[in-house]
Amino acid sequence: MSGGGRADGEDGPRPAPRGVELSAGRVGRPHGLDGSFYVTRPRPRLLTAGATVTVGGSARRIARRAGTDARPIVRLEDVRDRDGAVALRGQELTVAGEDAPVLEEGEWWAHELEGCAVRDGARELGTVTALLELPSCEALEVTPRGGGETLLVPMVGDAIREVDVGAGVVQVDAAFLGLPGDPGTERGR
Repeated sequence: MSGGGRADGEDGPRPAPRGVELSAGRVGRPHGLDGSFYVTRPRPRLLTAGATVTVGGSARRIARRAGTDARPIVRLEDVRDRDGAVALRGQELTVAGEDAPVLEEGEWWAHELEGCAVRDGARELGTVTALLELPSCEALEVTPRGGGETLLVPMVGDAIREVDVGAGVVQVDAAFLGLPGDPGTERGR
């Protein structure tokens, strides 16, 4: 999920698409003896007590959610001891799109942004390869069009001008990102 402006013509809350499995994180190391474990690469909004997650091919309810959004601790209803948590370690936790929380205007699921072209006007800068959750904000990981070093674009209003998921385009401000100008071309805005 992420913030930023939305330009796809939709207003207000919207659910995740049906049939999509959203990653909620991975089972990390056990925490205590009751079957609780840390979640690595967490999506905190998907990890709420009572939510149903799929892990190891089985749907399971979250019986307990503790810790912080950065380091959540989860216990599943049918995992009752440390050995049960150890057996799940490293497996992905997913949530069915239809069971996910509704997104507000200006929020997107990672899969909606991955593959989008990143542009500054008519100038194509690269393609979104991932949505990263950093300590201060979320950022788009962008593979440059002509190769080279990966670019991180913070999901903040100064960097992101417009997101049009339907067209597969994210408009950014290259000057704000500190990118050199594109010699010989005008910025097409």
